[in-house]
Amino acid sequence: MTSSTITLDALDTPAAVIDLPRMQHNIARMQQRMNALGVTFRPHVKTTKCLDVVRAQVAAGAQGITVSTLKEAEAFFAAGIIDILYAVGIVAAKLPRAMALYRQGCHLKLVVDNVEAAQAVVDHYRTHGECSEVWIEVDTDGHRSGITPEQDALLEVGRILQDGGIKVGGVMTHAGSSYDLHDQAALAALAEQERAGCVRAAQRLREAGIPCTAVSVGSTPTALAAEHLEGVTEVRAGVYVFFDLVMHNVGVCKIDEIALSVLTTVIGHQADKGWVIVDAGWMAMSRDRGTAKQLHDFGYGQPCALDGTLFDGLTLIGANQEHGILAASDGSVRDDLATRFPAGTKLRILPNHACATGAQFPEYHAVSSRGGVEVWGRFHGW
Repeated sequence: MTSSTITLDALDTPAAVIDLPRMQHNIARMQQRMNALGVTFRPHVKTTKCLDVVRAQVAAGAQGITVSTLKEAEAFFAAGIIDILYAVGIVAAKLPRAMALYRQGCHLKLVVDNVEAAQAVVDHYRTHGECSEVWIEVDTDGHRSGITPEQDALLEVGRILQDGGIKVGGVMTHAGSSYDLHDQAALAALAEQERAGCVRAAQRLREAGIPCTAVSVGSTPTALAAEHLEGVTEVRAGVYVFFDLVMHNVGVCKIDEIALSVLTTVIGHQADKGWVIVDAGWMAMSRDRGTAKQLHDFGYGQPCALDGTLFDGLTLIGANQEHGILAASDGSVRDDLATRFPAGTKLRILPNHACATGAQFPEYHAVSSRGGVEVWGRFHGW
């Protein structure tokens, strides 16, 4: 983290901007909810990949972190965070790198969801005499990875690990299909499905004589929609720290809770088309068009003023590599936009997907309530 006397309107563009009061509000909101539900909270740091953000989450009460890459695990462990869940299925080729963290004292949890991966962990242990605990990924909504709670493979994987001398530390699941919903009742129902499925998987393992302490669930929508979490020990969520337009469409945040935006500058116009051209194309916003399949399509982002005031009726309708096209959301040709947004005007664009947009930048510019700007590093890669 470095401090700066530069103001928001003086930054080079495009730039990734964090609204600190909004971010702190989001962190407090989630942590308070987890406390009320009686579970620990393990934030997913893939959204930000930023130590300054994670320190704020830990200061609020988070216990441990979730990562999606070994590079994240290495960077956050080097910064002093010990309890880390690597929530992507492990493969044999990555075990030496993962075990290097384990040897250094990292309480690294690995994840498997198939017999081959489980056997690879056991083989590594037999050869090298080292292995951190392993969690089994459970599929509770058919979204992506995992073993369904009633599958025979769940116990088969558990037995391979246990018989091979590996501690089965827990089960984990991610209801990613929650991103496709937009109704509170449906979100609550999916949260219960997620909870019940993961708890059931843990129960089956325990009944088979395979200890299973942790029961870990989570997505931002289900974390905020769950009515109770009986049997769950921890929750994971990531995008909540910034939120984004997809989450707004899902119904779990208000527009004025979105803490990440891209600062951009007007560089020209196509007056006959009603276009304002800005210097934030898809290299800044990302190609993520997650709102296209939702009730409200925000194009490549929602423009707003430097103070966060929305420009209603306008959308970033198109994006080339370094050019963004701002125009009327309804497709009409607005002849007042060139006058309203002359060349050199700076504005902000709220993103569809905070994780994808953040990934386009090497650093964030964190803006306090008083307008002060701090530069927060962000890392890339795997």
